[in-house]
Amino acid sequence: MTEERLPEGSAEAGQDPLTQPVVRTGMFGTHTTGDTSGYGGLQVRRRPEPSTPRPYGSYFDEIADRLAEGLAAAGTDFADAIERVVMDRGEFTLHVRREHLVAVARVLRDYPALAFEMCLGTSGVHYPQDTGQELHAVYPLLSITHNRRLRLETGAPDADPHIPSLTGTYPTCDWHERETWDFFGIIFDGHPGLTRIEMPDDWKGHPQRKDYPLGGIPVQYRGARIPPPDERRSYS
Repeated sequence: MTEERLPEGSAEAGQDPLTQPVVRTGMFGTHTTGDTSGYGGLQVRRRPEPSTPRPYGSYFDEIADRLAEGLAAAGTDFADAIERVVMDRGEFTLHVRREHLVAVARVLRDYPALAFEMCLGTSGVHYPQDTGQELHAVYPLLSITHNRRLRLETGAPDADPHIPSLTGTYPTCDWHERETWDFFGIIFDGHPGLTRIEMPDDWKGHPQRKDYPLGGIPVQYRGARIPPPDERRSYS
């Protein structure tokens, strides 16, 4: 799929670019009739998630308050560490500045009123239109003690794809960060062994990025070749 901001002269033109809808056209990155998904002519306009004002509801306001206390005790200001807070469809996401990611994770884990003892994994996302933060890493956390959940998200630019590793705080992130580097190219600084885990060691590129070429790559174990989208049969 391709994504782009609305053009100048549209109804939303002239507004803050962070609040303008992003237009998603088609699927799988193709601009031609080679998109055999049937979604080649689809256009979806979605707005970026704004920062959610208080109250967040449920136990999420308490989490924010306790996190602010824990960060202050560690010498970090909540507003410096957290870029924005998003409450959407019952899910609570803290967007953390990457330089504060480890400090935030340690407070969430160690502060008794929070006690997020478990990280359930690491996921990568590629947003080409999010200039300066094209690469995102997402960490869902679980507090077994309090039976609570939240999500941490942090970003890095394509030109500097470095994010601190959380393996020292949550050892379960080890293989998940390797997979995220393998597929998206995010470099997790401090990871004990950031190597390929799904793709062959000599593979070029990171195949879940939206700018990764589709097709035309030989399938080594069969000697086959997957054609690019514009060479595939169209069903339109």
